[in-house]
Amino acid sequence: MRTQRIACSILVVAALALVGSVPAWSKGKKAKPRVFIKESQSWEMEGGGGGAGVGDIGAFGGKFGGGARPQTAEIIKTFHKRCGDCIVTRKEERANYVVILEHEGGKDLLRKDNKFVVFREDGDAIKSGSTRSLGNAVKEACRALMRDWKESREEKEE
Repeated sequence: MRTQRIACSILVVAALALVGSVPAWSKGKKAKPRVFIKESQSWEMEGGGGGAGVGDIGAFGGKFGGGARPQTAEIIKTFHKRCGDCIVTRKEERANYVVILEHEGGKDLLRKDNKFVVFREDGDAIKSGSTRSLGNAVKEACRALMRDWKESREEKEE
């Protein structure tokens, strides 16, 4: 009987020690913001034409093409690479932030534009802008959401 009480007491003490240490484990983990990347609706158009004529005889030819050129996978890949302090999620309802990033294609190198907007989960826009490269657009969006994330965590702790 005495052995059972000692064993039971040891189990209770061990259980309390585990329960008491759980907050220490969770405090060691840094919370990361969840980010949902909206589907990219980027388009690309390209084409050209030409013609020649001699007297009354002439010819003309041309070709134009293009269409949807979604960049969502590339944007997510770049987010993972340039914004490792956040988690990209597929479920918008679980996200702390929503990022819309439109990558323009089909223009020459100097005229490409990457427009972005970052929204909080409450729907408020916290940053928008445009850059010449996709990487810089992701970097700007990441900087804005990480700053907002840090500030919102500090407000909750006060």
